[in-house]
Amino acid sequence: MIESLISSKTRIKLLLKFFLNPDVTAYLRGLAEEFGESTNAVRVELNRLCSAGFLEEVPEQGRKRTFRACKTHPLFPELQRIVRKVLGIDQVVEGIVERLGSVRLALITGDYAHGIDSGIIDLVLVGEVDRQYLGGLIEIVEGMIARKIRALVLTPEEYETLRGTLCPEESLFVWGERDEMLREQVRDAG
Repeated sequence: MIESLISSKTRIKLLLKFFLNPDVTAYLRGLAEEFGESTNAVRVELNRLCSAGFLEEVPEQGRKRTFRACKTHPLFPELQRIVRKVLGIDQVVEGIVERLGSVRLALITGDYAHGIDSGIIDLVLVGEVDRQYLGGLIEIVEGMIARKIRALVLTPEEYETLRGTLCPEESLFVWGERDEMLREQVRDAG
């Protein structure tokens, strides 16, 4: 679908990488290796996206040119929504989280949180969830988005116990009490 709008496959991969999780940073050679593309092809597209203001270079990362999404660009929120729709994350949220009732927090972890479309979405749900109903919803949504969903359901108590192993900086927040999650990060850091 997005391929008909944006003709460069490398540009699409870069947009997916940086706008799925805007906290992701990556350097030229690492991107070329990850995408299976030449460094020149990746460099050309990085330069185009930087010139347009969609990406920015991270200041002084040694000899490596490191890039990230430019969160201050006026189109940043819209691009992020488009990327999430292309990958089906919006359908995961709408199709699963909103229908389950008492979900306190939903996070994407794993490859998708790092901006890699591996075909498997790791979803962490915190709350009181009907696991049988969740299984049925996951099957439906998987068919719609053509990706596998692995869900980990935690009660609030289990989340408190395991919170240290679920690195928030390596998770993509998609639903719930973001302020609560941020308060927990600050509390842990202090």
